Amino acid sequence: MDMVAYLEKLGHTPDKIRGNDYWYLSPLRTEKTASFKVNKSMNAWYDHGTGEGGNLLDFGIRYFDCTVKEFLKRMAEENLSVSPAVVNDAEMNIEPRQPKIKILEVKDISNPGLLFYLKERRIPRDLAFQYCKEVHYELYSEQFFAIGFKNNSGGYELRNPHFKASSSPKDVTFILTAGAKKLTVIEGFFSFLSYQTIFRNQPQPLTDFLVLNSLSFAAVYADKMQEYKEVHLLLDNDPAGDKATAALQNLSPVFRDGRDLFKGYKDLNHWLTGTGKPKPVTLKQ
Repeated sequence: MDMVAYLEKLGHTPDKIRGNDYWYLSPLRTEKTASFKVNKSMNAWYDHGTGEGGNLLDFGIRYFDCTVKEFLKRMAEENLSVSPAVVNDAEMNIEPRQPKIKILEVKDISNPGLLFYLKERRIPRDLAFQYCKEVHYELYSEQFFAIGFKNNSGGYELRNPHFKASSSPKDVTFILTAGAKKLTVIEGFFSFLSYQTIFRNQPQPLTDFLVLNSLSFAAVYADKMQEYKEVHLLLDNDPAGDKATAALQNLSPVFRDGRDLFKGYKDLNHWLTGTGKPKPVTLKQ
């Protein structure tokens, strides 16, 4: 089935079309700039905001949060000429797709453009050097470079002034502190760097950090988070962040909403870049 036609059936229309590439506001999350692409000739999708992608089947189970069997049954019931008869809940024998982003080189940050990008976002060089790398990668046979933030599975979150994506495998990043019994959960790595910038010249709470790198991991790691006595949530101030924060707080009283720290701003980096120099702040105990 043509994916563009299927998305239209679901009520999603392209924001722009460039040749075979159809760009949408992501159906999988909230965003203001279209970064969800469907290549019509390949009949495949890629979400540049999360690093996820695949075929129609991959999209369906992600969109409806269901199993393969449930999605094919849904399509069959909608008379979409797909039969679930031979499908079960076991893993299907599908050849793994090669990641579109190929990492070529990882080194210390030295590119002047990336250093200026860090300055624009008010992240001190030494902090960026501590947690990030300069990553050169290949995408669609062209070579690029970006600030790279490594996750627990060896993939990288990639950011430069013109690009936001992830290399495979996609995962969270845990940053541990000896003796910590609290956990601070942050959505993106620039917000994590901003947190470190804000508190760098004052005593920091003893805490481990979980950088989600994608809000979808909040539910995946909910049980792991509850191993801590207190979990400080600093998710984005947007509808998706509101929903995830409320869902976690409904699970356990260990979860606390700490977004008063950047009230009126989307995230910690927006607060940092929108308020002048970092000023002393105090987290609620």
